[in-house]
Amino acid sequence: MKNYVDKGSEKSLIVAKPDEIPEELHILPVRDQIAFPTIHMSFIINADSSELLEAALKGNRFLGIVGLSNPKNDLPMSKQVSNTGTVVKIVYVTRTSENTTIVVVEGLARFRIAQWLTEKPFLKAKITFAPEVIDDDLETEALHRNLRDLMMEVFSLSKAAPKEAVEKLADVKSSLHLSYVATAYADMKFENRQKLLEEDIVKEKLRKLIEILSHEKEVLAMGKKIQDKIQNEMNKSQRDYYLRQQLKAIKKELGESEDEESEAADFRRRIEKSDMSDEARGEAMRELDRFAEMTPQSAEYAMVRSYLEWLTELPWSGMSDDETDIKAARKVLDADHYGLHEVKDRIVEFLSVRNLLNIRRTKSPSDSTSSASSGMGVILCFAGPPGVGKTSLGQSIARAMGREFTRMSLGGIRDEA
Repeated sequence: MKNYVDKGSEKSLIVAKPDEIPEELHILPVRDQIAFPTIHMSFIINADSSELLEAALKGNRFLGIVGLSNPKNDLPMSKQVSNTGTVVKIVYVTRTSENTTIVVVEGLARFRIAQWLTEKPFLKAKITFAPEVIDDDLETEALHRNLRDLMMEVFSLSKAAPKEAVEKLADVKSSLHLSYVATAYADMKFENRQKLLEEDIVKEKLRKLIEILSHEKEVLAMGKKIQDKIQNEMNKSQRDYYLRQQLKAIKKELGESEDEESEAADFRRRIEKSDMSDEARGEAMRELDRFAEMTPQSAEYAMVRSYLEWLTELPWSGMSDDETDIKAARKVLDADHYGLHEVKDRIVEFLSVRNLLNIRRTKSPSDSTSSASSGMGVILCFAGPPGVGKTSLGQSIARAMGREFTRMSLGGIRDEA
């Protein structure tokens, strides 16, 4: 079914007297389309029904339109169509270049097939009118208002509904007309439209339509939310790209090189490739964002750069198995350093305590105390002037324990800075 055109005027609901409509009508079956009383609509008709249209145009222009409920080729056409349809009057007919015909009709009244008269050359049947039951009570008025407000919300969210149809909803006073406008415009299956046409009581039509449109409103609202979110993300990306291009142009005018930008990108790649924890990664990215906005002349530029290098060079996922042989550790210390007996004794003592803690944890995991656990993370601090062997002692400890040695310069990282 193509575009629906709401009549809008309540006076136009009565377009033909019952005695003007013949009891015997030519029947036009349409696939997946339904005509409704009180509504103007257009249909695309194929060449097979052209003779039927010509016969109706030569006569009184009345037709009975019914939907194809369950088309099967091995059944007569009269067995394939729905029993309930709509009497229409042809308003306008035009032929297209694709061997099809567009016919504009005006829906008049519901009917039911009483008896099939002919099937060839086209369907003809005897009909009985099926007027709807309209209750003029408070419940009908309440349903009418609820449906009207719901239609306004749904049609405002839907791009398929014409603007003029939404504007005229407030003027619709007839509950019957409102129900057919909603059925015609709302996005629903062919079966639901047919059931609403077949429903005799207008109050029930309104209830079913409120249920269908409530679901449709939720779907449209969710779709709009998703679309707005995607649009906002696209706008943000476009805005960020525009600002970056402006920033490049400003730096170029100032004569600044793009080394800082490439360096920030290099830090970003190194952070992404590292196996640092989520907490450390979040801190690293926060400092990187600051670094990307700094200029080399900034007071904190060198400090933040050193901090990022320190973070990215840490062996976050590197694990080594400790060497627990104390005698071998003593030999390594003696081979690397002459003298320093007190320092080497303290180191051997530290390694021995670590071995004892590991043995206790292995034998009785449940007896591990908090002090034992904290002892596993003791840090040895070597203090003294340059050249006394602090770094070489660290290398000896790493070699004695079978660990890799990593040297990081922390110069300038102090509370005063």
